[in-house]
Amino acid sequence: MNIKGQTAPLPMANVDTDVIMPKRFLITITREGLADGAFADLRFDDNGARRPEFVLNKPEWKNASILIVGDNFGCGSSREHAVWGMMQLGVKAIIGTEFAGIFYDNARKNGLALPMVTAEERDKLIEMASNSEGYDIEVDIASLKIIGKNVNIDFTMDPATQRGLIEGRDDTLDTLKLVSDIQAYEAKLNDNQHVSVQQ
Repeated sequence: MNIKGQTAPLPMANVDTDVIMPKRFLITITREGLADGAFADLRFDDNGARRPEFVLNKPEWKNASILIVGDNFGCGSSREHAVWGMMQLGVKAIIGTEFAGIFYDNARKNGLALPMVTAEERDKLIEMASNSEGYDIEVDIASLKIIGKNVNIDFTMDPATQRGLIEGRDDTLDTLKLVSDIQAYEAKLNDNQHVSVQQ
C-alpha cells in the first residue's frame, strides 16, 4: 500500500482531540458530516468564515492529504470522531515523532496511517512541506519509507498496524472471520448452562 499526496505542515505540539474535533460535533449518531468539524476552531472564526492564516485554508495546501505534525499529536480524550473527521477531510496519513496511544489505536482501526520518524527527520519534512509551491511525497507502507524530492526516510510502525493497512483490515472484519468459532463457543456455553440448570 502506497499513499501519495501533497504534504502540509502543522508543527503545533500537543494538539489534542478537542482541537482536532471539538465536542460540539460529537452529537451525530453517524460518521457523516464530520469533515466540517475537523480542526473547526482553527479553520473557522466565530462567524464561520475561514481563517486565512490556517495552513489548510491556504490555496497552496488546500488539497493536502498528508500532514506533518508536532510532538504528541492526538492527546486528550478517546474520541474516534477525530480520526473520522480528518479522513473525511481527505487526510490519509499523518507523519510525526509520536502519537497519543488511544488516538494511534483509533487511527489503526480506521485505516489512517501514522508513520513515526525522528524529530530531525520530521523537522526536515516540515521545512520541505512549507514550500509554497507544494511538496508531494509517497508513504510506502510495505517498505516503511517516505520518498520525495531530496528525501528518502525510514519510518517506524508496529507490524500489526502495517499488516492491517496493507491488507485493508480492521477489528470488525477480523472478528467476522471468526464468526463460526464464536457461534460454536456460544453453542457450547449454552449447552453447559442447560446441563447445569438440569442438575
